Amino acid sequence: MNIGDMVTRKSYNNDIIFKIVSFIIDSNNQKIAILKGVAFRVLADSNIEDLEIVNQKELREILIDTSIEKIINKTIKTSQERKIGRSLAKVQQANPNIYGIPGKVLQIDGDKEYLKICLDVYTELGIPAVGVSIPEANQHKEVLRLLKKHNPDILVITGHDSITSKGRDLKDLNNYRNSMNFIKTVKEARKWEKNKDDLVIFAGACQSNYEQIIKAGANYASSPARIMIHALDPVFVVEKIACSRIDTVVPIEEVIEQTVTGLKGVGGSETKGKFRWAMPKSTLY
Repeated sequence: MNIGDMVTRKSYNNDIIFKIVSFIIDSNNQKIAILKGVAFRVLADSNIEDLEIVNQKELREILIDTSIEKIINKTIKTSQERKIGRSLAKVQQANPNIYGIPGKVLQIDGDKEYLKICLDVYTELGIPAVGVSIPEANQHKEVLRLLKKHNPDILVITGHDSITSKGRDLKDLNNYRNSMNFIKTVKEARKWEKNKDDLVIFAGACQSNYEQIIKAGANYASSPARIMIHALDPVFVVEKIACSRIDTVVPIEEVIEQTVTGLKGVGGSETKGKFRWAMPKSTLY
């Protein structure tokens, strides 16, 4: 077993593919592998004996399987329909100088590989986005600086999370790997902008303490049922907000049904869209 190997856990029926990111020696002098989910935003650890190597594949191929590709293609299509579909066609027929501006996204992610994939999908969706990879424990220290620098419409705070092996009390934040870090970052962001329609926030990862993240000031968060969320779930939430009109309250059920993991994985509150019409189109380029 080496750092970078793709593995599954035999005791969990090989249900999730992980990448080995490091090793530690536990109190019993046993070598323990620290694991990062490939398609899901989860951290775990495991005895070496419980791991089974899987065939090495490109991260994007594992992450975006056939079902996820369908969701992405559907999302791109509906996004384009909102921007250049029937309603826009009618507006442009009346005034060919008009064009659309989706909301701008700042994503702070604890995982640079996932961040790169998310940024690629934002590009496919036509959403302007800036991404910064910062470890979850340090995100609250940097968020105000990044908000001032980039002035986004939508902030995504994510990375990895999970319930610890001793986490029997799901209300106790000490039983989560990074939920407290996400909460601290949301609270810092709300010092910059308190209005939830002026700055829309998604925060959380796999099994995160949804209720406390929402209470801290997020519009949307994971995970109501403490399940694994897909790495692209934050992107799908963002797309619905970024490409819906500013005079529209986006129905919660429409936001959530666009995600991979659905109501068990993501929840939130009524939020206005961030899409604006603008004119005229530049004639200089």
